[in-house]
Amino acid sequence: MEKVKIGVIGGSGLYNMPAISDVRTAEIRTPFGAPSGAIRIGRLAGKRVAFLPRHGEGHVLSPSALPYRANIFALKTLGVRFIIAVNAVGSLREAMAPSHIITPDQIIDYTIYTRARSFFERGVVAHIAVAEPFCGYLRNCIADAVEAVGGTVHRRGVFLIEDGPRFATRAESHLFRAWGCDLIGMTAAPEAFLAREAEIAYASLAHVTDYDCWREEGEAVSSDLVIKTLAQNIDTVEKALTETIARLDEDKLLPAHHALDSALATAPANMDAETVATLRPILARALGLDAG
Repeated sequence: MEKVKIGVIGGSGLYNMPAISDVRTAEIRTPFGAPSGAIRIGRLAGKRVAFLPRHGEGHVLSPSALPYRANIFALKTLGVRFIIAVNAVGSLREAMAPSHIITPDQIIDYTIYTRARSFFERGVVAHIAVAEPFCGYLRNCIADAVEAVGGTVHRRGVFLIEDGPRFATRAESHLFRAWGCDLIGMTAAPEAFLAREAEIAYASLAHVTDYDCWREEGEAVSSDLVIKTLAQNIDTVEKALTETIARLDEDKLLPAHHALDSALATAPANMDAETVATLRPILARALGLDAG
């Protein structure tokens, strides 16, 4: 199978990338079911890129129903080493205005643990380190690219992930602000953590569509408001993605690429053979196996 080192997970409003050329479609089945949709593999900024629409064609998958493990596993199977995740977000800070882009450096996972959260459930135990959940190198590439195309970027931010599909209450929105959160969304967890388990460098290009509902003098977030702002943001987002990929050294070795070295708690002799076979694309490097 063709190896593609860069993956883009398109969030709300970004269901395809017209700038990708020489496109072919990959239908990939995984041990965790089918991914959100067919993966488009093509050329962008001189590099091969795999594009996956997070919510499926036509935005048919809710945040709590997304096949997170299948999505990350499918990209890993293709050979992806970097994931740029596009997230439409609400802002919890006045300075992070609609149309601005944030490259968050931290996550608070406020989901209620109904989502499948790990590849390592039985047979092989791993405790992945995520003190720094986003790749610093990739964050800087994105931020520099946003500035290069004329966008406004904030280079740090605490990203609160709620379950959805409902939006937050005003009391919740104020609580998240009191916790020190800067932006709010529904899909970066467990996506970021699964990417780390799969030894993929991951960062979010988070573009602001609204002020959530804490800002009482403004319009509270609604689907209509988000959709309206998405249309205004998308041109900058697509230009920034193209510029990021142009700047990205797809062969660069980063801490995320050997994350399992310090995570595997089960000795190889005690690992369940069937589990190892199932997770072979993820475990191959750490265990010295052929990725298959």
